[in-house]
Amino acid sequence: MHATALQPASTGANWGKASTWNWMGLSCHWRVLGKPAAPAIVLIHGFGASSSHWRHNAGSLAAAGFQVFSLDLIGFGRSDQPGLNRRFSVDNRLWSRQLGSFLEEVVQQPAVLVGNSLGGLTALTTAALRPELVKAAIAAPLPDPTLLRPLPKQQPRWLRRLRRLSVTVVCRLLPLELIVPLIARTRLLRAGLQGAYQRSIRSDLELQDLIAEPALRVSAARSLRAMSVGMALRPRSATAPVLLQRLQNMSERPPLLLIWGRQDRFVPLMIGESVRRQHPWVDLQVIDNVGHCPHDECPELFHRELLHWLDRNLGGASASGIGHQA
Repeated sequence: MHATALQPASTGANWGKASTWNWMGLSCHWRVLGKPAAPAIVLIHGFGASSSHWRHNAGSLAAAGFQVFSLDLIGFGRSDQPGLNRRFSVDNRLWSRQLGSFLEEVVQQPAVLVGNSLGGLTALTTAALRPELVKAAIAAPLPDPTLLRPLPKQQPRWLRRLRRLSVTVVCRLLPLELIVPLIARTRLLRAGLQGAYQRSIRSDLELQDLIAEPALRVSAARSLRAMSVGMALRPRSATAPVLLQRLQNMSERPPLLLIWGRQDRFVPLMIGESVRRQHPWVDLQVIDNVGHCPHDECPELFHRELLHWLDRNLGGASASGIGHQA
C-alpha cells in the first residue's frame, strides 16, 4: 500500500499549507492554497486576527481560480511579536514593507490584495507605495482615524516632541502584561469580538480560539505596546487620506474597492461614503446585515461582490481562470 498525501484543508482555521519565511530577522507565518499557476490573491487579516481568520474564504477563492496566500503580519498570529525597537516603527509602513517583500520573495508575481480592517489599510499602503506589485486592492473596510480628522500638514517641533513623549510614557505605563492575558482568558474577549459581528458568535469557539491564541503568547503585550506607539506616532505621509491622494495622482493606479458592512460599529459606513465622495475613482460596495468582518460573517455575499468587481476591473481576469464558483 502507498501512503496517500494529505491535501491541505480548504476551510477552517488551519486552512492551506502553512510555512514560515524570514524577513528582517523576523519569523513570518503564512499559508497558501490553490494551483501554483493560478493568479495570486493575498488575504491580509485585521487587528488581533491572523491568516486563520480567512477560514471561510480561502477554499472558495481557490475554487474560483486563484492561488490564495495569507500572511500573518508582524506582531500578529504566529509571526514574531517584537517590542519597541529602534530599527523600525511597528505601523502600517512596516506591514506594507513586509507585504511588499512577501510579494517579491514568496508570491513572486503581482497580486490582488484583500484586507480586512487593519489589513485593508495595509493593502492601501502597499498599493500607494508599491503599485507595481498590486493588481488591485480591496479594503473591507478601511479604518483610519485620520479619515475623520486628518493630521495637520505642519506642527511645531515642540508639539511633535511633546506628543511623542506623552504617547510613549502612557503606553509604557499601561499594565498590558496584565490586561492582555486577562482579556484573552475571560468573557471580555467574546464581548469585544461580538462588537465586530452582527450575528451572535457565542457558539463560534473556533473564532474565539483563533483570536485568543496569539494574545496568550508571552510577547503579545510588548508587541501591542510597540504597535500602539507606532500607529499613534506615524507620520502624516502614512495616513489614509495622504495615501489615497497619492494613488489619485498616479497616471496608472491599481483599482481600489471598499467593502463595508452596513452595521459596522467599529468603522461606520459614513467613513466609506465620505471616501467615495472625495475620491470618485474608488468603488464602494455595502453588504447589509453584517458588521466589521464581512468576509467572515457573510462569506458568500463577500465573494460575490469581490469576484464580480475583479471581473469588471481587471479586464482579462476571466481569461486567466477566475470564475464565479464561490
